[in-house]
Amino acid sequence: MPGPAHAGRAHDGHMHGGRQMSGTLFGHRKSRVNLAIQEHPRCLPMLVLELSLQTGKLLQDMGLGLVRIALESEKSASEKIKLVDEPIWSMYCNGKKVGYAVKRDPTEDDLKVMQLLHAVSMGAGVLPVEGGAAAAEGEMTYMRAHFERVVGSRDSETYYMMNPDGNSGPELSIFFVRV
Repeated sequence: MPGPAHAGRAHDGHMHGGRQMSGTLFGHRKSRVNLAIQEHPRCLPMLVLELSLQTGKLLQDMGLGLVRIALESEKSASEKIKLVDEPIWSMYCNGKKVGYAVKRDPTEDDLKVMQLLHAVSMGAGVLPVEGGAAAAEGEMTYMRAHFERVVGSRDSETYYMMNPDGNSGPELSIFFVRV
C-alpha cells in the first residue's frame, strides 16, 4: 500500500516521493538549449534556464543513454534566496564542466513555445520556425516530460525525468546544488 512509509524509499537509483512537475527542453538545433520547469503544461514557467549545451548535442547524448546535469551555485552568506532563484550556475554534464547556466525571465519566444506545447504533457518533436535568423540556427526541437522534483535540503534539489513506461529509471537527471 503506497503511503508515507514508501515516500522516501530508494528505487531505480533515486528517491521517490517528490512532487511531479512538467519540464521542457527546447531550442534551435544549432543554438543553446533552454529548460523550462512548470507546475503543469498549461501554466507559466516557474523557472527558465539557458544551458551552455547546444540542443543537438544534448539530444545526441540523451540518445546514447543516461544524462546527468549538475548545476552548482555559490552560497552567499548575506543573501537568503530560494535555490532555483540563483541567477547563475556552473554547469556539468556527465561529470564534465561544460560552462554555465543562466536563469532568466521567459522571453516572448519562450512563451510562444509554451503556448504551442500547452496541450502536450510529454513527447518530443520539431516545431515550425519562421525564416530569417531563426531558420539559420536549425529547426526548433523540444522534449517535454514529467519530472519528479525531490528536495534534499534548502541547498539541493533534483529533477528526475520520468519515463512513461515506468519500468526503467530516468534518462535525464538535473541536480541543483548550492555549495
